[in-house]
Amino acid sequence: MLTNRKANLYERAVGHRYSPSGPQMTTDSVFALFSATKAITSTAVLRCVEDGLIDLDAPAMRYANELKDIKVIDGFEEGGAPRLRAPRRALTTRMLLLHTAGFGYDAFNATYQRLVKDGVQPSFLTARKAALLAPLLFDPGERWEYGINIDWCGQIVERVRDRPLLDVMRASIFAPCGMTDIAFSPTASMSSRLALLHRRDAGGSLIPMPAAVSDPEIQMGGHGLYASVGDYMKFIRMWLNDGLGEFGRVLRSETVQMASANGLGDLKIRPISGTIPNSTPFEFFPGVSKSWSLGFMVNDEPAPTGRPAGSLGWSGGTNTYFWIDRRNGVGGFWATQMRPFPDAASFEGFIEFETAAYRFLAGKTVSA
Repeated sequence: MLTNRKANLYERAVGHRYSPSGPQMTTDSVFALFSATKAITSTAVLRCVEDGLIDLDAPAMRYANELKDIKVIDGFEEGGAPRLRAPRRALTTRMLLLHTAGFGYDAFNATYQRLVKDGVQPSFLTARKAALLAPLLFDPGERWEYGINIDWCGQIVERVRDRPLLDVMRASIFAPCGMTDIAFSPTASMSSRLALLHRRDAGGSLIPMPAAVSDPEIQMGGHGLYASVGDYMKFIRMWLNDGLGEFGRVLRSETVQMASANGLGDLKIRPISGTIPNSTPFEFFPGVSKSWSLGFMVNDEPAPTGRPAGSLGWSGGTNTYFWIDRRNGVGGFWATQMRPFPDAASFEGFIEFETAAYRFLAGKTVSA
């Protein structure tokens, strides 16, 4: 789907919700968003900041007491036990939003992968609280590392609001945006339209996989939401409209401006290398400088698709991809349900879609 500030400009669904001959994909099909969830949880944090409930630069343990016991891992002892030490500084909610707090993902970090294999901690994919009690990979603030940071942000939102994360999202984001087709556990209606997750076999054929966790122990703010693409477009339009949803304001315009800017300073985000079989290194727009805001990747330079510098975007581990171009007032979402991440065909399809969108917006001929 492609949208401007007012409404969708283009919608299309292709293929089947599950292979090889399941129901047709439709524009109201429901997807596991995985990390496309992060922008929504980050928005919930920003709303808490506006309401005076969170100080982004205060120690985050003020809001989630368990963080005071988190240590830094400095390798492993000879017998295999992790070697831990106290961090040199407290991590903050700002660091969590920027992915500079020190946390990683077992899907992308060999140290975390070893801890999971050794039974020291569960994978983040289990949606268990114990998965968040992983050690830091480095002292807070030292570098950018993609990880469970936004899951912790979801926990912080729950503590300061004293309500489940989904309830907070419904009241402060979904209602003013008119979003009704989104949840951490799919409703009966959503389940009837759910696109199943798939993996590719050695020959490239699609094999249905078990469903992602649909009854999580905790609501994972980093990857847990399910939604239709149409609902996510309403969220994108809110960001295009300086925080104003179709039925009310979500964020102040000055908050949107602040949260859309590079928050890393001179630090830059790095390519992500997977630790699971058949995964390949991933990077948006190689050779283009990229930073991180309080919720999104920011391309510091124009992208080859036509996306201008300063645009927002990211992806999800099921090969969902989106962008938000506030300068031109457009945004788009490409959704597939594939593992591992990235799936070459899915990512190439997204790049072709975004490139075609900018050709269309420029008044050039675009094939279907």
